[in-house]
Amino acid sequence: MSRTRRTRRTPHHLRVTLAPLVAALACLLALSGCSSLSGTGDKDYVSGDGTLRRIAVDEREAPIEFAGEDLDGEPLDLADLRGKPVVVNVWWSACPPCRKEMPYLVEASERTSEIANFVGINIRDGSTSQAKGFVRKFDVPYPSFFSPDGKALLPFSGTLPPNAIPSTVVLDAEGRVAASIIGEVPSTLTLVNLVEDVAGAKAKRG
Repeated sequence: MSRTRRTRRTPHHLRVTLAPLVAALACLLALSGCSSLSGTGDKDYVSGDGTLRRIAVDEREAPIEFAGEDLDGEPLDLADLRGKPVVVNVWWSACPPCRKEMPYLVEASERTSEIANFVGINIRDGSTSQAKGFVRKFDVPYPSFFSPDGKALLPFSGTLPPNAIPSTVVLDAEGRVAASIIGEVPSTLTLVNLVEDVAGAKAKRG
């Protein structure tokens, strides 16, 4: 006597309920596959892999506008730095990759002082005392916006992920995004060469 094998089927109401979840999961997997960022883990910030992106002159968008205060409470405005490329570095005093890359940024700022300006964006630090301690430790020669709530990153939407620390953006002389590094700067030479490309000039050799 033969028996008819029954195929188990997912009830219709479960199929309807699971469909949005499956779609959402697919979207997340697609995004992670296109992103150069690793997960936050227990760090509460996103570590980039140092991917460097250059933007052709005719593809650059409107100038970045942002004004705020530096670590001493003095006014600081990106517009005042135009006329030369501006290297904008996002950092946090408790971020290990920020400590690792800062000597490269300091040296690059010195080697490109005639052709570029540098400015930092300090986020997440609860007080300026933490940020100032970091600046003293690494002898950072340029100012930084103090933006503990991260609002200084809003004008960079589409260029910088909101939690990517560290990150570096090079603006051209008109204030437009010309290049970016999501993650720590890999070397002084990498940043110097990038600034030279944007400036169309050679930095001084030390």
